[in-house]
Amino acid sequence: MEKDTLHRFLIENTQVRGEWIHLDQTWQDILNCSNYPAPLRQVLGEAAAAVCLLSATIKFEGSLILQINGSGPVSRLIMQATSEGEIRGMAQWDKDHKDDLISTNLQDLFGEGQIVISILTDKESERYQGIVSLEGESLAECLQTYFEQSEQLDTKVHLAANHEAAAGLLIQSLPNSDYDKTDIVIDDSWDRAVILTDTIQAEELLNLDAEVLLHRLFHENDLRLFDPQSISYQCTCSQQKIEDMIHSIGKKEAIEIIQDQNIIEINCDFCNTKYSLDAIDIERVFDNQITEGNASLH
Repeated sequence: MEKDTLHRFLIENTQVRGEWIHLDQTWQDILNCSNYPAPLRQVLGEAAAAVCLLSATIKFEGSLILQINGSGPVSRLIMQATSEGEIRGMAQWDKDHKDDLISTNLQDLFGEGQIVISILTDKESERYQGIVSLEGESLAECLQTYFEQSEQLDTKVHLAANHEAAAGLLIQSLPNSDYDKTDIVIDDSWDRAVILTDTIQAEELLNLDAEVLLHRLFHENDLRLFDPQSISYQCTCSQQKIEDMIHSIGKKEAIEIIQDQNIIEINCDFCNTKYSLDAIDIERVFDNQITEGNASLH
């Protein structure tokens, strides 16, 4: 079994492309950051697989963020993937209603809400955001609605997760502009691909290698399987980012917090790393910023 790997593939001479993802240690690293209830854990795993699949459908340098906001017991879920194949994720839920989290149905978990998909490029001026209502029982259904409404591309998504692994398969019809660049014959290949992938069971996604699974589905077709991309867990929090955030609130307010609490404590929601700054740290943060600022003026 290939671990923490994404494969792109193309069904030759058709308008169908696809991606397969399987997360193992990466998924375990996300789980180790918090003790999620089982239904939420499954949806979070599906989101981890989904964000990898979504990021692989586009060419960009930066990060793609899948966020679900809701009014139910789970208020927020965020999963982020970078163009370098690094992901992180978290969810916030009402721990007083933990016993109410008994279903993986998105309406039961999130209530009324929406899915926001954002692309942040390394060029800060470039940002894309798509929003779709939280309609459908599963994340896969909601993402298909997103593609239909926002991207206007025929897309089929299959997701699965348990306490050991998270996996997914996405197929997509090539944009019309790509037809002239290939020897594609437009036929019923998309409909046939949908019928075939609809036979996938969660156990197959979680337990079969890409080559085995894709051969089972498309053994009557010529399939081009591209080189794999490695996926890993990486939180982007750091001491420097925390200090930059403290500087943004201003020295006066930072000192007032220190006077009131003796220390400023910040916890990363993604990896649970705790950062603590005392009065000496605050002085250093603002002295460093002033020094760097003066240096830049000269």
